[in-house]
Amino acid sequence: MSLPKARGSGKILFVTGTDTGVGKTLLTGLLLRHLRGEGVHALAMKPFSSGSRDDALLLGALQGGELGIDEVNPFFFKVPMAPLVAARKEGRTVGLRQAIAAIQRVRCRCEWLLVEGVGGVMVPLGEKWSVRDLILRLGCAVVVVSRNRLGTINHTILTAEALKRAGIQRIKIVLMNEQRSDPSSSSNPLIISELLRPTPVFSIRYLGDEAACPSRLGKNLKKIQKTLARILV
Repeated sequence: MSLPKARGSGKILFVTGTDTGVGKTLLTGLLLRHLRGEGVHALAMKPFSSGSRDDALLLGALQGGELGIDEVNPFFFKVPMAPLVAARKEGRTVGLRQAIAAIQRVRCRCEWLLVEGVGGVMVPLGEKWSVRDLILRLGCAVVVVSRNRLGTINHTILTAEALKRAGIQRIKIVLMNEQRSDPSSSSNPLIISELLRPTPVFSIRYLGDEAACPSRLGKNLKKIQKTLARILV
């Protein structure tokens, strides 16, 4: 499926999640590879990270080094804690305008920009502002990534409602399946669709423990290309 190309400054899609480790980087990487494979000049960045830059390095590798690590990940903290807490420990502060400016500098260089968040939507990034505030200021569509297992109904609905209360309406939900499903896995997509209607809900099949490895992303891409295209519409 051919994807529409944004005109002028890049079209932004923000990839957030219900928690840390839910599959945001994997989905961001798959969407990036899909867009670039369709001939769209897409870039991806993870503005904030704490403890490790592995996710940012992966995104950098998937775009052929077009962006330097400090462009992919302009705000890095050594302590593996929420960015606000980590920044305080390092005697640093990051303002919302500063974060927006870093994202806009990359946005102007592409047709699509994928922005991966950190943790969930209420994670504090700076003094008195959070991931949700960043999404709101960017005025972009958002994908909420969630694990498809017991408990996801609560986490997913709370996340979607937190976004909607702030006035963010362009929301899509992506449930990431795990290697071992539980009794709720088959019903979760239907129930979440019902409770969040008309918010679109998608499911991504389990792609393996090393699914985020660059060498495997291409193979996995072929398995779910149609779903990725629908997420991006």
